[in-house]
Amino acid sequence: MDFIWNFSYILFVFIVMFRINATLAGILLILVPVAGVFIVLFQRKLIVLKRRVRELNSVISGDFNEGITGARTIRTLMVGKTIEQDFRKDTRTMEKASVRSTGVSALFTATVTLMSSVALSLVLYVGGQLTMERMMEIGTLSVFMSYALQMMDPIQFILEAISAMLDVQVNIERVNELLHTEPDVKDSSAVVEKYGDMFHPKRENWEPLLGDVEFRNVSFHYPDGEEMVLEHFNLVVPKGTSVAIVGETGAGKSTLVNLVCRFFEPTEGQVLIDGRDARERSQLWLHSHIGYVLQTPHLFSGTVRENLRYGKPDATDDEIWEALRLVAADAVVERMGHGLDSDVGEGGDLLSTGEKQLLSFARAFLADPAILVLDEATSSVDTVTEKRIQHAISVLTKNRTTFMIAHRLSTVVDASRILAVRDGKIVESGTHAELMAQKGYYYHLYTRQYEDVETDKAL
Repeated sequence: MDFIWNFSYILFVFIVMFRINATLAGILLILVPVAGVFIVLFQRKLIVLKRRVRELNSVISGDFNEGITGARTIRTLMVGKTIEQDFRKDTRTMEKASVRSTGVSALFTATVTLMSSVALSLVLYVGGQLTMERMMEIGTLSVFMSYALQMMDPIQFILEAISAMLDVQVNIERVNELLHTEPDVKDSSAVVEKYGDMFHPKRENWEPLLGDVEFRNVSFHYPDGEEMVLEHFNLVVPKGTSVAIVGETGAGKSTLVNLVCRFFEPTEGQVLIDGRDARERSQLWLHSHIGYVLQTPHLFSGTVRENLRYGKPDATDDEIWEALRLVAADAVVERMGHGLDSDVGEGGDLLSTGEKQLLSFARAFLADPAILVLDEATSSVDTVTEKRIQHAISVLTKNRTTFMIAHRLSTVVDASRILAVRDGKIVESGTHAELMAQKGYYYHLYTRQYEDVETDKAL
């Protein structure tokens, strides 16, 4: 509104000055196209500089985040000085870019102000000559100069508004880059029309998910890579089957699970859910039937009850306690002092990693998913608790399709099928007994791990 008011004021004053003396008003009007050229030139330069400042500001925000989240690591490795030097380097770069941007902005304002002053001086000189030649009254010149001087404040405001709008424009560009980023995995228009999107799901059209999963001639490479992780891969997982995926770190165990969950799309071939291509139904439909327990569990700020109800929003306290008892997490909650109303802290930082893992299990159990994914789900719990969870898993996985990624091979010996992954390829497949009899890659992994356990016991 201020911008509109000041612009209207300048326009009105120009009309009045033209009625007073067209010659002098014309001299001032020459300022407009010249100022317009300067504004365009400076605007282009300022946009580039302000973008650079915004990018550097994002880098510094990232430095802040890393410094806070990695505070313990920084202290234990005694690299605080190095981190501080890197931070100072980034802030100095930010300072130089900001000073340059501010300098160009100040030069822009000063240049236009100088042009205005020169125009006013020229008007005063010409008006003085006309007055001395008796072609204009001195009172008329006084009124004209009064109007011309009164225009300076609105012009100054408009220049400052333009500079502020450039700042806003750069900020909006940064936000729009995120808002308009196309996801790697998205539903087709036909799927959205039938099943709805993330914000407007048409649940009345959702079919029940039984749990049959099939990889049909699937080849896959990650979006930022060219090497095929899977190539012409075929696998049939009937509903109620538990599939364990084992292998060394970095072998590609998570790739299969990522494809089942549609975190990525196959480069070639199809992933079928209940006999239909997963792309023929919505992501929300699929994800609402999947329970996922991660290696690094995450809890939201709030109470135990609130966190567990993310798995089942209408769960009763009795159902929550039953799920907690099933995974041996009831003792953890009872020790917290306020039962289900106990606060878990930001990101669950009031609990140990193992305790957060147990609550994540309880949350997944409450969801009662058709497909269960366990990604190193017992890696953060002790041996006693692990045995309890294994019993709970055997109950939960009954008549439910389960994918288990595991380093501890003792946790997967009862799986219906074990897939041994090496260098991104499935090198062996079968039950524990079959793979042990083959004395191949899985046998090597299992016996080596068993030897390590026995060595630890002896030590």
